[in-house]
Amino acid sequence: MNSNTTAGDIETLYVCVCDLNGTLRGKRIPTNKLEGIVSGGVRMPLSGVSVDIWGADLEADGGVFVTGDLDATCMPTERGLLTFDRHGVSSAMLPLWMSKDDGAPYPGDPRHALASIVKRLKEKDLTPVVATELEFYLMDANASAPKPPVSPLTGKHLDSNSVLSVSELQEFESFLNDVYAACKEQNIPAEAAISENGCGQFEVNLLHVNDALKAADDALFFKRVVKSVARQHGMIASFMAKPYGAESGNGFHVHFSLLDSAGKNVFDNGSEEGSDILKYAVGGLLKAMPDSMLIFAPHMNSYRRLLPGTHAPTKASWGYENRTAAIRIPGGDNSARRIEHRVAGADANPYLVLAGILGAALSGIEQQTQPAGPIENSAYDSPGVALPRNWQAAIDGFSNSAQMKKIFDQTLCDLFVSCKKQELEKFEQEVTPFELTTYLEIV
Repeated sequence: MNSNTTAGDIETLYVCVCDLNGTLRGKRIPTNKLEGIVSGGVRMPLSGVSVDIWGADLEADGGVFVTGDLDATCMPTERGLLTFDRHGVSSAMLPLWMSKDDGAPYPGDPRHALASIVKRLKEKDLTPVVATELEFYLMDANASAPKPPVSPLTGKHLDSNSVLSVSELQEFESFLNDVYAACKEQNIPAEAAISENGCGQFEVNLLHVNDALKAADDALFFKRVVKSVARQHGMIASFMAKPYGAESGNGFHVHFSLLDSAGKNVFDNGSEEGSDILKYAVGGLLKAMPDSMLIFAPHMNSYRRLLPGTHAPTKASWGYENRTAAIRIPGGDNSARRIEHRVAGADANPYLVLAGILGAALSGIEQQTQPAGPIENSAYDSPGVALPRNWQAAIDGFSNSAQMKKIFDQTLCDLFVSCKKQELEKFEQEVTPFELTTYLEIV
C-alpha cells in the first residue's frame, strides 16, 4: 500500500478480508486508526476467512473450538484504499490479507492461495496476463421474488430476452454510467458492457492486466460496485449462478496468457494453433477440471447452470473459437493468443478461480500434458470427460484429489471442504415449497 495514503476527508472506514465464499468480512473503525493499520496491521480471528455462506463458524474447524479461535495479523494488500460515496457520506474500504504471527502468509486466506501460484509462475519467469468477464442480472428490488427490473424509460418490467440489445443498454444507461464512474474511482478497468441472453442480464468485461492478484481484486470489487449502484437505482443486482430456472446462468469467464521474462507471449508461435506451451496449459486445465469443479461451482445453485445446450460446459473439452467448449482458444491477432476458461459461475470466489486455473495450467506446462484433439462441433455431443453434475460429487472429487493438494495448500483444502459439507448438510435438511406442492397429498 502507498505510504502516502491518508484518511483525508473520509468519514467512515472499513477494513476487510475475503472469505472462502468471496464475501468480505471485517470491521468499521475510526479513520484516525488508518495510519496504525497501514504500518502494523489489525488483529482478526483466523476463522474470519473460513465461515460458511451464512457466516457461521465451521464445526469441523478445530482452530475455532480447540485452540480458542486464534487471531491473525491482517495487513493491507497492495490494492490500497478504495473510496466510495454512500448516501452522501464519504467512505473507504481497506482490503487486508491474513498472516500468522511469525509473518508467514496464512494459507487458508484465498488471496494468499492465488499469490502462491503467481509466485510459482514467477519462479519460471512467467507472468500471467488476465482479463475477466462477469455476468449478472438486474432485478426489481420491490418484488417479493426474483423479477426482471423496471425499465427507466418505459416504466414497465422487462419481459423478453434481448441478447446484444443496444436499446436495452440505453434504457439502463444511467445505471451503467454510475457503475463505470465507481469503477474508475476504484481503479477497476471496466470495459465493454453488453446485454446478455437472459431478461435483465448484462455482462461487463474487465480489461486485461499483467497482475493476477489485481485481476481477482477487480472482479471481487466490481461485484460490490454493481450491487451498490443497483441499490441506488432501486434495483437488485445478482451474481447468483442461476437465479431463474428457465433463463441463462451467470458465468465468470477468464481469459489469460503468459509472458516470458522478455515480455513475449509464450502461447504465440506465429500460427493460429498456438504454441506447444499453450497446448500443455490446455492439457493441464482439462486434466484438473473435474476435480476443480468445487472451486468453479461452489454452491448448491451453481449446478443448475451447468446444463447441456446452455453455453455452460458439461464436459472437459477444448476448441478453437468454440463457445460450447469448456476451454476456448479465441481467434484474432496471433500475438494476443490466449486461453478462455468458461467453466466458473459468477458466484465463485475470484481468488480461488484464478488460482485453480493458473495452477492447473502451470501443472500442464511442467508435465508437458498433451490434450486430446480440439472439438470442432458441439461439445455436448463430443467425447470428453463429464464434469460433476451435482454438489456432492464435486465435494468428493475435490476432497479426494491429489492434484488439488498440489495447487492449494492442505489447510485451504480442508477448510473449503468442511465449509461446503456444512452448507450441503443444511440444504439437505430443507424441504422446498415445490416438493411440498408435488408430494404432500399425492404420494
